Amino acid sequence: GHRISFISTPRNIHRLPKTPPHLASSFIFVEIPLPKIQGLPENAESTMDVGPEDQGLLKKAYDGMEDDVAGFLRNSCADAVIYDFAGFWISSIAMDLGIPRFFFCIFPPWFMDFCGTTGDLIDELKDRKSPEDFMSPPKWVTSGTKVAYKYYEAKLIVGVGEKNASGFSDAYRGGIGISQSDAVIIRHCHEFETEWFSLLADLYQKEIIPLGQLPPHFQETENPSSDNWVSIKEWLDSKTKGSVLYIALGSEATPNQDQLTELAHGLELSQLPFLWAFRKPATSTVKLPDGFEKRTEGRGMVWKEWVPQLNILGH
Repeated sequence: GHRISFISTPRNIHRLPKTPPHLASSFIFVEIPLPKIQGLPENAESTMDVGPEDQGLLKKAYDGMEDDVAGFLRNSCADAVIYDFAGFWISSIAMDLGIPRFFFCIFPPWFMDFCGTTGDLIDELKDRKSPEDFMSPPKWVTSGTKVAYKYYEAKLIVGVGEKNASGFSDAYRGGIGISQSDAVIIRHCHEFETEWFSLLADLYQKEIIPLGQLPPHFQETENPSSDNWVSIKEWLDSKTKGSVLYIALGSEATPNQDQLTELAHGLELSQLPFLWAFRKPATSTVKLPDGFEKRTEGRGMVWKEWVPQLNILGH
């Protein structure tokens, strides 16, 4: 069978779920310390540890792992390497070593199609620098789709083509990583976006391999006897079936204070029971409105630690 070497930083590896015993012999976890970068918060090793303002520094630190990763690959006899946009430099290392290269894309095909060819990515989307440029389908999308960004969404997408503290834009990283790959593995299903998959293959002139949604297995989630789940389950058990709003923006979504206040205000006005997974980076200064938790006590639960998400959704 396959033997997989998973490379990451120590803290990221230590917080991964335990490998199932029957698969343990197939995995080797390779810990490479993240170089210290001035301005990067202590112990920050992934995007869940920092806000948007520090993600460029995190990528700069990640780039500092290049020599160690190269050393590992030179001695690994690897049959293939899979990498994402952040580690775009892995592709050139693998090329020099004659190792087949697969770019792993976590974004759906339509998103990547909107960014254009690998040349467009490498050029940092230079022809589209304003939000308005993303509020209608680009010229190479000829399917007649109405898919486009709203203004508030487009303002965020513009940043993909802008250099950050690492010295590179995310668009450039993706463009280099994809252009030097043998194929692109994408976390999505061909059946959902057939036309977008075909267009992406044309834009990249590469094979696009759908990987599916990679849903987690329920048995791999929170231990049913853990304190976290026991407390949440008792609260959910007290509510009417199907009545609870679940709010979980994810570690990548970091609302500003105005957005957070509006969300809290809406929940308060709704008069509906809710469970809010409110875990923010240590560097974040946003906070819930004064008195919010007191005013919604009993009706709402604000959980500020990791949540057993599948247990909640399966309740």
